[in-house]
This record gives sequence, C-alpha cells and structure tokens, in this order.
Amino acid sequence: MQMIGRPWGVSAYGAASVKALPDLVRVRFKIVNTEQTPSAAFEAASTAVSEVRTALRGHGVADAAVQASRLNLSTATSYIDGAHRFIGYQCVAAFAVESANLDGVQQLLVDLVAAGANEIEGIDFDVTAKPALRAEARRKAVAAARAKAELYAEAAAVRLGAVLHIEDVDADRPGAERYRSHASAAADAAGQDFVPGQIVVNAAVMLGFAISRD
Repeated sequence: MQMIGRPWGVSAYGAASVKALPDLVRVRFKIVNTEQTPSAAFEAASTAVSEVRTALRGHGVADAAVQASRLNLSTATSYIDGAHRFIGYQCVAAFAVESANLDGVQQLLVDLVAAGANEIEGIDFDVTAKPALRAEARRKAVAAARAKAELYAEAAAVRLGAVLHIEDVDADRPGAERYRSHASAAADAAGQDFVPGQIVVNAAVMLGFAISRD
C-alpha cells in the first residue's frame, strides 16, 4: 500500500515536555446578591465588594492583581409550580485574582467567602515563566525530531540533508493525536513522568529534511 503520495525526503515528529512547580494561583469568583429592589441589590453587592477588596489587601494581593467587573443587574426568577415567578433583582460582580502566595490559598478562600464571595468558579495554578518554559520545550522538541530523522536516515543508509520544512504543532489541541501516534516512546514517557502539582508545558514540531545526494 502506497503511504507517501509525494515522496520528497524525511519527515519526523518531535515532542517534549518541561515541568515546573507553580508559583502563581488564579482564583475566579463572584458576588451574587438577590434583593427585592434594584437599590437594595446594588447596596448589598457594593458592601460585599468593599469587604472582598479589604480581604484581598489583607492577604497582600495588590489592586493591580485584581480584575473586577462592573456591577451587573438582572431580574431573578425561580421555577415554582410549573411557572417562572419573579423573586427579586440579582446583582453580580465577577472577580479574577492572581496571587503568588500559594500556601495561603485555603485561608484566602475562607476569607473571601466570609466577605461575601458566594460563587467560587475556579482555582488555577500556573508559572510566571511559562514563555521561557515553552521555548525550552520547543528546543527539545526540535532536537527529538532531528534525532528521530537521523535514525531513520541511518537505517535507510542515506544521509540527512538540510531542513526544508518546520511546522509547529499544538500538542494539546484536539486532533493532534495523528501526530502524537508517531512520537517516540521516550517523548511519551516524558509527558507522563510528572509529580502531582507540577505545571507541564508541552511543545511539538514536524520537521522535514532533504536527503543528501553528496
């Protein structure tokens, strides 16, 4: 069965992972208040917003590390006895907060809830040096692709020529499985060998090489 429609050289997939301990946490939460009048809803939400900001400052979170939406008001209803019935006016304020104090996350959440944050939407850990880690992973992916191509060339008794094609592959996106199926066992193992709590940064590449005729 012919697998190569337009033979031209050697192509190889390379993947690599770089791991690091997180040094940043992002917390997303909301303040949601429902009252019988718009003014009461705004007042309750504004009070909670003020208390939340006080709690954040108490944990050393700078104002610049806090993203907050404007107060949003909407009619609140509830499905009662087969019909939607008016229950009041709902005022919502959404927050996204970054903190470098990972050890204080639990107490931060406790204090935020006590201050009026009644919807915790998510807690994500990350690293501030992710661009540098991604660059390192990409260099390792290129090295892995070249090593694989050199092995194929050696096994086929030819010499590897110049790089003719470089294609970045997002190893995390859906559909990348067709590339991952060609990854080396070492790269696959590297992607799985991590300690819980670590941030794993992946990179992958397809390299195309000419076959040297010298």
